[in-house]
Amino acid sequence: MGSRKTNVTLVTIAIFIATFMSAVEGTIVSTAMPTIVGDLHGVALMNWVFSIFLLTNAIATPIYGKLADMLGRKNVFLFGLAVFIIGSTLSGLSNSMGELILWRAVQGIGAGSIMPISFTIIADIYPLEKRAKVMGFNGSAWGIASIVAPLLGGFIVDQLSWHWIFFINIPIGLLAVVMIVVFLKEERRRTTQRLDLLGSFWLTVGLLSLMYGFQLLGDSTLSWPLLLGCLLVAILGFIAFIRHDGRVDNPIIPLGMFKNRTFVTQNLVAALISGFLMGFEVYLPTWTQGILGLPASLAGFAVTPSSLMWIVGSFIAGKLLLDHTPKSIIAISLTFILIGAIAMAVLPETTAFAWFFVIAAICGTGFGITITTTTVTAQNQVSGANVGVATSINTLGRTLGQTLMISVFGIIMNVQMANGVHHHPGTTLNMMNKLINPQTASELPAHLIKPLREILYSGLHWIFIVALLLVVLSFCVNGLDRPKTTSERQA
Repeated sequence: MGSRKTNVTLVTIAIFIATFMSAVEGTIVSTAMPTIVGDLHGVALMNWVFSIFLLTNAIATPIYGKLADMLGRKNVFLFGLAVFIIGSTLSGLSNSMGELILWRAVQGIGAGSIMPISFTIIADIYPLEKRAKVMGFNGSAWGIASIVAPLLGGFIVDQLSWHWIFFINIPIGLLAVVMIVVFLKEERRRTTQRLDLLGSFWLTVGLLSLMYGFQLLGDSTLSWPLLLGCLLVAILGFIAFIRHDGRVDNPIIPLGMFKNRTFVTQNLVAALISGFLMGFEVYLPTWTQGILGLPASLAGFAVTPSSLMWIVGSFIAGKLLLDHTPKSIIAISLTFILIGAIAMAVLPETTAFAWFFVIAAICGTGFGITITTTTVTAQNQVSGANVGVATSINTLGRTLGQTLMISVFGIIMNVQMANGVHHHPGTTLNMMNKLINPQTASELPAHLIKPLREILYSGLHWIFIVALLLVVLSFCVNGLDRPKTTSERQA
């Protein structure tokens, strides 16, 4: 890439805008969902508004990574942004829940390009010593979005209509498009290679079945035959993909990359810690709302220090990557997360709100070092021709980790609440739903608040124990790595 002609600062800002737009979308839709359901009358299909976005996002990610290596980052990134804008526009124009789900699928296909190609462009235009810091800055968009999105979503729904939570992406997305077109200069790539369509098909079959199986795990009425069918199709799809991959000259994912132990361990750690991150980001605010009785606006700030310290952790990673092996850096970062995970697992029910700030700051530092190090290392363990694919694999692994563990955590919570209600006469699951929402908790009988909070505490306690096991498993995976410098590239 002709980085000398590229306006690096403005391209970085454009990438941040695109990342922020994608990050806001998930939370802002959650904020507006009650209004959307009331308008479109589709409560039974509500979960699919979120699930379909995740499914198509995950499926598109590795394909975009390969196309970025073949055709160049700029064109593929612009295509993804265009698809995202089109999907947003049509989502805003939806008149039924079925239409909204369809266009959310399109939106997810577009979003699949944003994170992996953003990181790939950063790898192209920044040297190693600056790359981690910029990735930390770009990653902070997710933390900022988690704070801004609920407030923005509430304002839009109250003052305009739910349709504008999608329409707002149009000017933001177009701004990012214009900035990338004008300020990112890239040498035109000429290739006689074609995208491996059959390999893409088998990979899509495997990922779609696996992701749908993960979604089924979170259903209150789990269909075991359907779940086992999904897993069987996923296994067959991946077997067909692997067999086909070895026969073609230009596979969508070169399996030779997985012979590199550092590449494999770093991506596994990223997936595991991303799974832990879901327990942290979703259930720590649940604790502050349901057990401490704080309003949602204040409860959300419990994890805010993690977003701030994530940036600090990325800066630390940038320094460490120059002189230390990925294995040693990850050992340091996992120690931070382990301290936070142990604290979450042993916290008493009466823990003061201020302690959550401390835990969030410690975990955020670990997240910043871990995610930045695994991303940069994955890029540097492959040849320049495969940087896009390597980045997309890292992103896909994180998405799979998050999707699986949010379902597992949901199962743990549902089982614990059902058992708790069974052993506490007078309590019901509907009461648990009211307890978690501070606005409705006041409607509960005063004498049942304490047992209901004990039930919720039990569920959170077991979730955090399982989350702690993910960190321990990450240590074990990291221990399997061979010490190599992150600047060492392998084809």
